[in-house]
Amino acid sequence: MPFRPQFSLLASSVASAMLVLATSNAAAQSAAPVSLTTEQKQLRSIYQELVEINTTDSVGSCTAASKAMAARLKKGGFSDVEMQIIVPPGAPKKGNLIARLKANGAVTKKPLLLLAHIDVVEAKREDWVRDPFKLVEENGFFYARGSSDDKPMAAIFVANMIRYKQEQLKTNRDLILALTCDEELVPAKYNGVEYLLKNHRALIDAEIALNEGGGGSLDKSGKPVRHGIQAGEKIFQTFSLEVTNSGGHSSVPRKDNAIYKLSDGLSRLGKFDFPFRLTPTTRGFFDTMSNLETGQLAADMKGILRDPVDTDALARLSAATPFYNASLRTTCVATMVNAGHAANALPQRAQANVNCRILPGETVEQTQATLQMVMADADIKITPVGTATVSPAQPLHPELMKAVTDLTNQMWPGIPVVPTMSPGGTDGRFLNNAGIWTYGVSGIFHYPEGSNAHGLNERLPVKSLYEGQQFLYDLAKRLSQ
Repeated sequence: MPFRPQFSLLASSVASAMLVLATSNAAAQSAAPVSLTTEQKQLRSIYQELVEINTTDSVGSCTAASKAMAARLKKGGFSDVEMQIIVPPGAPKKGNLIARLKANGAVTKKPLLLLAHIDVVEAKREDWVRDPFKLVEENGFFYARGSSDDKPMAAIFVANMIRYKQEQLKTNRDLILALTCDEELVPAKYNGVEYLLKNHRALIDAEIALNEGGGGSLDKSGKPVRHGIQAGEKIFQTFSLEVTNSGGHSSVPRKDNAIYKLSDGLSRLGKFDFPFRLTPTTRGFFDTMSNLETGQLAADMKGILRDPVDTDALARLSAATPFYNASLRTTCVATMVNAGHAANALPQRAQANVNCRILPGETVEQTQATLQMVMADADIKITPVGTATVSPAQPLHPELMKAVTDLTNQMWPGIPVVPTMSPGGTDGRFLNNAGIWTYGVSGIFHYPEGSNAHGLNERLPVKSLYEGQQFLYDLAKRLSQ
């Protein structure tokens, strides 16, 4: 679940405005291929089938999707012994698909893992312009739940594995495909990657893994600007903040009202900035971006790289975009509140969920202590919800970086490769902890406003699907030889 713009349910007028925006962007975008190649047609078919299988937690089935993709692989030449569908006990709809293409040359490297999650977040038909579980191709975009997160990569990996099999690709390492469930749930009882590592490590053991989280950026005209490779992600931790007291009759108010006390604390949090700190990845990001941007923005990016930091530049950059701010520090934000029990009674309880995304190298305990300091009220009880999975920031793998840079220059000449840290989280945190360095890289590009993953009318540029297919085909091929 890497960073993706998230929106609350929007009114129909806003949804209509999004359609206008999509149409205007599409006009500037190069059209999808008029005549698809055989490989592109196969991908298009796999992508549509996968998108149209509901894999939400409420009513969907990852097992059904895994079986459908296994059938595709078998038709493409994979035998039953080369594939397994792993279903955790007690969770019949949480199946994960593992397929292995054995090296047919001298084995000199541990396997390369191709990872994509096939579960998606919920989507209500009444809120969408189109049926979220029917793939619609319209004005240069694919629309559907999962159209960008993360079924394009899953479909691409399936199509490319079939292509490697049929081409009898010569490799010196195994290629492992893992399509997993419950990445979108945190915490998740049946997270596919976590379950596989604990119970079937040998099936997915690898040197490195390619995952979601990276990708390219387009400008408003559809021109590629940069290609990101994710190396590192923030730590996900939610805290419950709670105030309780004896309450009473609403006709005789008291100053220690639980709602007021909690609201005061949350208001202080809203005005608070966690300390600024750069990781090696974010330092590399802003260093690269400072040479791509111009004017004050470029100067501010250079300003935060100085020692001591330019505090005015830091303030301006923090305010420039939420993404920049999230890259510069730990963030904690109130996401849910619940208070009171009756309209004519003083609240006996007020509770809020505060979701934190913690920089690598900082701890949950440090973050909780900072929250308590910001609340400045001993009556506000702070309790961690679940246990965070803390993982190290992976080094930038030299062979991978060279391959990504070379292929990026071939497909999009002059476009820089930029290391990024995800403010969100992915299943890479489990793999990194297991010593399988995991990188977000896709060759899939999006417009500045993003794909609206997790939100209404999620979409993917049609052209980006096929470019991602070619990029990931060449990348895995290069890394396996």
